[in-house]
Amino acid sequence: MKKLVIITLLLCSFSSFSQIDSLNYKKSKKENRFKVAGRVLKNSIITIPGDLGEMGHSISEDWKTSAFYAAGILGLIAVDNHTTTAWQQYVEPAIDYTLPDITIGKNNNFPWLSGEDAYIAYPLIGFYVGSFITNSEKGQRAAGNAFKSMMYSFVITHVVLKSLVARQRPHPSLYDDEPVKAPYTRDHLDFGYYHIPTFGKEQYGTAMPSLHATAYYAVAKVIQMEYDNYLIPYSFATFVFFANLKDHKHWLSDMLLGGLIGTVIGRSVVLNSRKQVAKDKNKLAVKKNRNKIQFQKQLLPQISSSMVGFQFVASF
Repeated sequence: MKKLVIITLLLCSFSSFSQIDSLNYKKSKKENRFKVAGRVLKNSIITIPGDLGEMGHSISEDWKTSAFYAAGILGLIAVDNHTTTAWQQYVEPAIDYTLPDITIGKNNNFPWLSGEDAYIAYPLIGFYVGSFITNSEKGQRAAGNAFKSMMYSFVITHVVLKSLVARQRPHPSLYDDEPVKAPYTRDHLDFGYYHIPTFGKEQYGTAMPSLHATAYYAVAKVIQMEYDNYLIPYSFATFVFFANLKDHKHWLSDMLLGGLIGTVIGRSVVLNSRKQVAKDKNKLAVKKNRNKIQFQKQLLPQISSSMVGFQFVASF
């Protein structure tokens, strides 16, 4: 019963976003909800190539800023032993909490639908359902972009970058003399543990970047941009990310890099989505202009031996 109440509250709270742009739902005639949902789904699919291009453009358009962040991450890697030791010793004990398990199904091991991840996935599902019921195109688009950002986060971070970077995870207690057990290390420069890309929860050589930081903050960025609200999405993503923090087993730079990548992913998906929406509106405007009856009128003077007056001529 407690689990059901928690899930219900999460779905209701996130679904309320979908009603922000639906206050005038009864005041104006809207398209059939299935037509709206179909268009949103179609756009989500056809924009995938553009999403990837936008990510590359986001990094290259301001190369000085990108270089600054890259240098910052390299600097953090250089001092990771000290910063992560302090993180484990002082921050993790101070933020020591877990969230109730809201996993649906006893044997549910499906990615993103169990553990802390469910606190991100279930609200997004409720968000989409609420948007579909209220026929909110913006809400459906925001939920779809959020799900796409999670998918991109998994592929880019977990499948590609973790395999290429191949960094070992830090020993859970760097600040004491407890013996190190594989697959952990005390050396912050312990790279090169290459492995075949994995879709599971592999610990060997999968420290950098943090998948959870990437996915959670990619979703937060999408919601922030769609609704121009920083407080709610980032507070919620941070609250979920910090739950059971000790089990993340990451160097500090792993988490910060994940957050940066997630921000780029979320921002790129929204920007590309907006371009597609603009294209759709332009096509609709062109179609309306073509179908619009062109009505022209003229008033011509008429002079003859029998009358003086004006002739009204209309053409369409």
